[in-house]
Amino acid sequence: MSRERATALLVDFDGVLRHWDPAVAARVEREYGLSEGVLGEIAMSWGLLQPVLTGKVSHAEWMTSVADALTPSVGDPGRARAAVQAWQRYRGEVDPDVLAFIREVRAAGVRVGLGTNATDVLDADLAALDLTDELDVVVNSSVIGVHKPAKEYFQAACEALGTPPARVLFVDDEDRSVAGARVAGLSAHRWSGPADLRYLRAALAY
Repeated sequence: MSRERATALLVDFDGVLRHWDPAVAARVEREYGLSEGVLGEIAMSWGLLQPVLTGKVSHAEWMTSVADALTPSVGDPGRARAAVQAWQRYRGEVDPDVLAFIREVRAAGVRVGLGTNATDVLDADLAALDLTDELDVVVNSSVIGVHKPAKEYFQAACEALGTPPARVLFVDDEDRSVAGARVAGLSAHRWSGPADLRYLRAALAY
């Protein structure tokens, strides 16, 4: 039996709608005499990352933890904090092709949600990137207390969209999240770049 056509779209933020230029972190690391990739390595360590993605700690507390972990490498807490602050000033860049696609499908009457594992600075980031009015709903893991790829996350996202899982198309750049969405009953596509937009247009009922 063929699957129902999707009538709502759920899009991941980092890696799909927002991209990060790795040169920014590399420049900060060179300036502060840090090893290449150490900022992201520390920040993304699961012990520090999981609590902030579920709202147990704030973004500011997370960054304090990163600076604390970085201190032995730079030998001075103040210098470690300065490095983290310099790194955090950059808030990424919007993918123009994905944004144009979101505008296109919304204009056609398709509800679009942002489905992201994020911290409590997400709203500020959306405002800084002029995205606040570009989405119908925002489903932030740190607000609902559960992160992708948990089934409960996708259930909450579908409720926010007011659309049953079978009619939601989810787009993410991580295999685990795509697999989790499928377990939860959504259609899901592993994002690899703007060439995927042709398929996504065909998958949506508009």
